[in-house]
Amino acid sequence: MTLARSLPDDPTEWWIFLGTFVLYVLARWFFAWQQARREGDSHPVRAALAEEDDPDALRVATVGGFRSYRQFFGFVVGTFAVVLVAIYTEGRLRVVLLWVIIPMLTIALSYLDFWQARKARNSAA
Repeated sequence: MTLARSLPDDPTEWWIFLGTFVLYVLARWFFAWQQARREGDSHPVRAALAEEDDPDALRVATVGGFRSYRQFFGFVVGTFAVVLVAIYTEGRLRVVLLWVIIPMLTIALSYLDFWQARKARNSAA
């Protein structure tokens, strides 16, 4: 039980958590910007930033704190992958795999959230 902690003790770990959150937000904005460009919006950056203010995109969660089963299973599979890497690898291999897998999973979950919000907006229109 010595590995179970509620909050990080090291400032580096706080920076890692903050970096993961920033990566998620930047990826979400990138997907919204790319969609606005594809749709021919004259100001895609403004459209990407305004997407988060859309009240139709904010829906009541259906599965726990998630909007869909896809988001829930994406979170579970991502967590499972990180735990497997952390358990079955050591040293530099663990560090390299975690530095590759965690950003990929974060970007994938960001895209899944973007896709769900876009689907909700399209069905409401």
